[in-house]
Amino acid sequence: MSSPIWTPDALSSEARPLKGDFWRLVEAQHQVSTMKLVDSAEEQALLEQLLEGTKPTLPPEAQGLDYLLATPFRYGAVYPHGSRFRRAGRTLGVYYAAAEISTAVAEMAFYRLLFYVESPATPLPANPAEYTAFSARIATAHSLDLTEPPLARDRDAWEHPTRYAACQDLADAARLAGIEAILYRSVRDPAGGKSLAMLSATAFALKEPVERRSWRIHLSTSHVQALCDYPRQRLGFALADFQGDPRIAARFG
Repeated sequence: MSSPIWTPDALSSEARPLKGDFWRLVEAQHQVSTMKLVDSAEEQALLEQLLEGTKPTLPPEAQGLDYLLATPFRYGAVYPHGSRFRRAGRTLGVYYAAAEISTAVAEMAFYRLLFYVESPATPLPANPAEYTAFSARIATAHSLDLTEPPLARDRDAWEHPTRYAACQDLADAARLAGIEAILYRSVRDPAGGKSLAMLSATAFALKEPVERRSWRIHLSTSHVQALCDYPRQRLGFALADFQGDPRIAARFG
């Protein structure tokens, strides 16, 4: 499949405004990972401050953001593996999120399964893992929507389960066009919800998350269960839901 060619000028003419709250999940251990190393809250705060000084720098537009929002934009470290809209290497950051929390949970469930597919000697965990879901408010006048014409005509390229070259080329051209965010259909969500690839931290409307929730996700060889205690919400996925990706199908098919 050849990559579609979209020039910066063509993408600039397709820019449209985008506003809304978008969800992302991170492992909950980010909140407590340093607690076991210290004896008091003051010591933990000092340790966190020292650790912060060892991390790659943030670009100016990400300064002052809550770390949950800012972390994907840290520069200086090598991005080890390419993702849909970001190349591997010392590349500019991308903040991935989803329009619905169910889509964000589906994305996390898929990538946790993928981790065990790529580490076949590692058994699936017996207990659920804990995650923090948080929403961030986005507002930009310069976004693209790959689910709407004319960009949707290249849907097969944007939504390939394992080949990201077309999306990475698009992101490069979009940055040159001043595009700050890209909406696209989630390949991992069985419901086909919309995901967001934010190319610039200037698209954040607020510096802090709008809302936070705690989730538990349990993996098995037949299904995935996800539970939020408050507000009460339960999601379930069959392994067949993710077998459009050949890597998942090879182990769990």
